[in-house]
Amino acid sequence: MPTTAPAFSDATASDSALRRFLHGLPGVDAVGLEARAASLGTRSIKTTAKAYAIDLAISMIDLTTLEGADTPGKVRALAAKAVNPDPTDRTTPRTAAVCVYPDMAATAVAALAGSGVKVASVATAFPAGRAALDVKLADVRDAVAAGADEIDMVIDRGAFLSGRYLKVYEEILAVKAQCARADGPDARLKVIFETGELSTYDNIRRASWLGMLAGADFIKTSTGKVSTNATPANTLLMLEAVRDFRAQTGVQIGVKPAGGIRTSKDAIKFLVLVNETAGEDWLDNHWFRFGASSLLNDLLMQRQKLSTGRYSGPDYVTVD
Repeated sequence: MPTTAPAFSDATASDSALRRFLHGLPGVDAVGLEARAASLGTRSIKTTAKAYAIDLAISMIDLTTLEGADTPGKVRALAAKAVNPDPTDRTTPRTAAVCVYPDMAATAVAALAGSGVKVASVATAFPAGRAALDVKLADVRDAVAAGADEIDMVIDRGAFLSGRYLKVYEEILAVKAQCARADGPDARLKVIFETGELSTYDNIRRASWLGMLAGADFIKTSTGKVSTNATPANTLLMLEAVRDFRAQTGVQIGVKPAGGIRTSKDAIKFLVLVNETAGEDWLDNHWFRFGASSLLNDLLMQRQKLSTGRYSGPDYVTVD
């Protein structure tokens, strides 16, 4: 089956060819990677640049609720917050998207109609991905039929870790096919690796290339449901992958770190990583997102601090 990268068609021709390609990628210098991520995290961002970074980070958030207790009312409230994060300041940017389970996608679509805020739906038996392929594909079809603009799928980590790369590749292709629409733009596909379960940086690099070869529109670190989620080091590694992929194919792929990014300081560190690794072309919410639920509140508090010189009281922002 075709991929988005014809230059690599030979690499995906068979299981053995894909294995040779992925294991032929340069090994990751873990010490060097972590040292560079830590070094970039010390950059000092002040005043005007900080205000710009905070607004940019707000505009990149996939405001997320993925709980068993989610209700239509909660989703509508989250949608209202995404459209108007700070009711006292209408200059505050809207978030990029609201991310929900497939059964809540229609509610989110209705609540966000005409706003420009996208609806992202997790799918493929999120977060574990432990289901038969036909069940996963039905999950995606339901979300797309409900109007979701974006699909966040999880890879089969068991297959990946046991070296069945072609199975993972073909599953991503199958999900990508379900994102197509006859009567409108296709849903964009974000492929979640759950980097905390991949064990090594080499595996994260291989998963990044595997996802991109299979047609991912975004590669995403985590579900937010395990102990180790997005880190500066694993996000830096994925940013290097999308940069190198575009250099070789001309195809630009987005990156979404998710889970554990809770403060403005954290978000700005990630934006520095983007600028210094992939470049300015990725400093846009079409190409970079934060998967987060609590990050927005801290960004709003810091934004008001820059504007007024003081922090608000604890009732300034809504509790999600």
